[in-house]
Amino acid sequence: MDECVLKIEQLEKSFGDLHVLKGIDLEIHKGEVVCIIGASGSGKSTLLRCINLLEEADDGHIWFDGQDLMDLNVNLNALRQKIGMVFQSFNLFNNKNVIDNCTLAPMTVKKVPKAKAEEVAVRNLKTVGLSDFIYADSTRLSGGQKQRVAIARALCMEPEIMLFDEPTSALDPEIVGEVLDVMKALAAEGMTMVVVTHEMAFAKEVSDRVVFMDQGVILEQGSPKEIFGNPKNERTREFLSRYLEDKQE
Repeated sequence: MDECVLKIEQLEKSFGDLHVLKGIDLEIHKGEVVCIIGASGSGKSTLLRCINLLEEADDGHIWFDGQDLMDLNVNLNALRQKIGMVFQSFNLFNNKNVIDNCTLAPMTVKKVPKAKAEEVAVRNLKTVGLSDFIYADSTRLSGGQKQRVAIARALCMEPEIMLFDEPTSALDPEIVGEVLDVMKALAAEGMTMVVVTHEMAFAKEVSDRVVFMDQGVILEQGSPKEIFGNPKNERTREFLSRYLEDKQE
């Protein structure tokens, strides 16, 4: 886990007068699973969207594959192809079936031949447990199935890193587990992952490192044992105490 895949230096982002990210420094290493936790509005999702350039940071550096994504001269499209993103709201194309959702980007962006793209899509759909839904209408899937298609779709681009933005927050509680199980399997296979999540049990069980954000800064980070067992910052303790109380009820 020595190889640094992603390095963020002094990242700043504001929306008007709202200062959302305040000098974020963070490194993600190859094969590492990093879970970012914190209250709503702490800047977690904005950080993820800046990494994938869905939001443009105001200042700082995002080093990926040895290149600074903030540099105007880099080939952003080529680099973004290596960063998979899974959103909380699935973002599937409703006018396309499952396999077409998965083959669209490889065929149009990477110019992969259709037969090869479909072969990769089928493999990834099997990986997420959807081999019976390869040609299904996307609109007829459950929320959990849609999110698993979204994960398979991201995998079809063969990314070096996967970003998950609250991937279970739009799901009914009883189907959250099927998506988390897929993510656990990806982690076990060595996929580099950054996960913004409210699923504390997942963060505790699967992550190599937990990052706690509050009001646009990283207040604390460490192993799950350190963060959940002995948080050093008072704000971290306050946040986690609510989680621990919920677990006891």
